Amino acid sequence: MLNDVSARKAGAIVLPTLIAVGIVAYMLYRVWGDLLLTLEHVVVPFLFLAIGVCIFAWFLRGFRYRYILQGLEILRGVWFSTACILISQTANLVVPARLGDLVRLLILKHEDAGTTYSQGFSSIVVERVFDVVMVAVLGVLALPFVLDVPDWFFTVIGIPLAAGGIFFVALLAMGGVQSDNRYIGILLRILGDVKAASLRPRALATLSLSSLLIWVVDVLVCVAIVMMFQQAIPFAVVVLAIVIGNLVKAVPITPGGVGTYELALALTFELAGTPAATATLIAVLDHLVKNMVTLVGGVGSIYYFGDWAAALLKRAFHRDLRVEESFGE
Repeated sequence: MLNDVSARKAGAIVLPTLIAVGIVAYMLYRVWGDLLLTLEHVVVPFLFLAIGVCIFAWFLRGFRYRYILQGLEILRGVWFSTACILISQTANLVVPARLGDLVRLLILKHEDAGTTYSQGFSSIVVERVFDVVMVAVLGVLALPFVLDVPDWFFTVIGIPLAAGGIFFVALLAMGGVQSDNRYIGILLRILGDVKAASLRPRALATLSLSSLLIWVVDVLVCVAIVMMFQQAIPFAVVVLAIVIGNLVKAVPITPGGVGTYELALALTFELAGTPAATATLIAVLDHLVKNMVTLVGGVGSIYYFGDWAAALLKRAFHRDLRVEESFGE
């Protein structure tokens, strides 16, 4: 029985990882003959610019997460908030289905015993909802400036906008709904926390604008990579590539969206006339820079929190994370 459980855990990590590696390998294989020629014309200083912009983007995320926590009456600084996100996102680079986010719940509980798991989960819901909805909004803003957009782009952008609209309407309509059922009660408590942290007029404006800014900065990382390869790709096309890449990545098929993200970016750049080899390298390097900054930031966050965080991350990599206590605590 124990061996069966271990095999299932291993399979849950190995299969998505093999899919990710397979997609990237196929992308590189189909343009292998042009890769070396393309690499001869890179301007390396733009790589360091991309890294610097990416680091700045993480601190913007830390500022936003601190604001979300404040809305839940959890008072923490920017360094804590940034480190909290980095360490959970580092876990997500390995653990499928974004289960690394559970790390954040346990960090919040460890650092403040008064914080409940439902509050921690609510903070992640708020962050994820605004990320997905506002990156889709950015896509809507870019669409009029890009010609011959495939129909499936509209579907990929439209679905999260519709889902986000339904979600916010449901929050507004829930009012004073109550239930004696334990699990429904936990869900209502989480939704109540999400509503309190995000639907006040000032919070709604702050989270919307900060999320848009975060995604614009994320686009600028890719712009720096495009400049590194001396390509004249219109800014709106880069925006649309990042939008489609992140919306596809939001479906947790592979750990960290590796493979699916690169494929979406490369396809978008190729549709705009970028040579296949260059489009592939831009997509792969953009995601590599972002993931490496995340990984280095995650390691730094372990030192920030202490030895117990290393043990926590190890548990995440072995899919052994459990929220031992009730969400209702």
